[in-house]
Amino acid sequence: MGLGWLDLAIILVYLAGITLFGLRFRKAQRTLRDYFLADKNIPWWAIMLSIVAAETSVLTIISTPGLSYQGNMMFLQVVIGYLIGRIVIAVIMLPHYFKGDLFTAYQLMERRFGQKLRSLTAGLFLVTRSVAEGVRVFAVAIVVSISLGQFLGGFSDLNRDLISIGIVTALTLIYTFEGGMAAVIWTDVVQMAIYIGGTLVGFVMLLHYIPGGWHQVVAVGASAGKWRIFNFAPDFFQTYTFWAGVIGGAFLTTASHGTDQLIVQRLLAARSERQSKIALIGSGIAVLILFGLFLTLGVMLFAYYGKPAADFGGQDRIFPTFIVTKMEHGISGLMIAAILAAAMSNLSAALNSLSSSTIVDFWLRRKGTAKDDKSMLRVSRMATFGWAVLLFGLAILSRRSQSVIVVGLSIASVAYGALLGVFLLGLLTKRATERGAMAGMLVGFCANMYIWISTLVKPGSMPLEFTRRIPWTWYVMIGACLTFTVGYLASFVMPPNTIDKSMEAHRG
Repeated sequence: MGLGWLDLAIILVYLAGITLFGLRFRKAQRTLRDYFLADKNIPWWAIMLSIVAAETSVLTIISTPGLSYQGNMMFLQVVIGYLIGRIVIAVIMLPHYFKGDLFTAYQLMERRFGQKLRSLTAGLFLVTRSVAEGVRVFAVAIVVSISLGQFLGGFSDLNRDLISIGIVTALTLIYTFEGGMAAVIWTDVVQMAIYIGGTLVGFVMLLHYIPGGWHQVVAVGASAGKWRIFNFAPDFFQTYTFWAGVIGGAFLTTASHGTDQLIVQRLLAARSERQSKIALIGSGIAVLILFGLFLTLGVMLFAYYGKPAADFGGQDRIFPTFIVTKMEHGISGLMIAAILAAAMSNLSAALNSLSSSTIVDFWLRRKGTAKDDKSMLRVSRMATFGWAVLLFGLAILSRRSQSVIVVGLSIASVAYGALLGVFLLGLLTKRATERGAMAGMLVGFCANMYIWISTLVKPGSMPLEFTRRIPWTWYVMIGACLTFTVGYLASFVMPPNTIDKSMEAHRG
């Protein structure tokens, strides 16, 4: 069927409307606290929706249905782990974040260890978040190239990607640049409403197209083994087992939501520690429901098409293809707008978190003291602009990715293990020193990097061949355990510096 002019009009109205809505928050930005933390005056329900928006990006919409289309529902085991990880953060980490006036997660590392470790953890966040975000931004190009193919028929694939990524990046930058964290969170709330509404419409429409309706979906899914959720096989090298999913998912979320500035910044914007905890746990329940919905969509698509994912050019292209070719005009435009809403909410979050860490963890420390508020806002906005340009470039470099959700999670997991391990060292032990923690981080990060690289090269080209069989679901746990163990043991032979000693005395 393809998109019509009505669909294009809906998409354009959405893009213009959300950009203008975000610009409404420009006048409220007077200080760094306003720009990066929305003056710590955001209600818990808005933060909850914003966390969900940041966590469930375009990758979720276009790639998650492909997982169940190609396989089954076992990815839900990982999402159950996501909820467990949030409980760990609420109990262990959030109380420390709300002691003092923190802007970034990595200020906590300086308070516990020293400036060097703060710089190391912040730098690791900047590098890995930007690379992983480049993969997410590229996911926009998959949707736009399919949906707007007839309007961009004279352009090459590369030029289509440049246009689609450029438009979304530019419009998101406008309101993030001007409105800061307040604009990010409140546009997330609006975008989540569009995102959820569009997804539910897609669910109903797809069910309408399947002969036999829901009973047919259940029957086809059952005969093909699509409804299987749990796999209790004691196999370390299977990606989606109960153990890899629940344990690995818990470690992944404890790292991503407890040490990654993209999520921690939202938690710090809450009015109180209690509201922050409610928002965090509530987002876990919402994400579990959403992933269940998207995996069910994948089973429904399988019941409708019943052909290999390769026929679509890859599993990430199945759902977008259905939207563009099968849905009625107006509905398909709404669905594409919902996907773009998810893309823009995630990108705005990344831009604000990357710029906040750049300014607070590096620029301000180099300058020694902050200038007047007006100058600081100008510098912060320029950092936001710089990261937008860099993410645009990284998205173009991500064009050769396969399953974008797996690639994105794999890249993030490489660094998350070391970050989580060093945070736990600081929060759970008194003996760990800065130099010992840095040694542990080095070992944990290098181990995860080796495992990841071994999956990319030709079999037999690296020693320890078994590492290429380790699923990404275990990356964070392996890195965190190595970092914690090596860091703790190394601290016995690396004496504490002055900051360590004063911190130990304070805690004692």
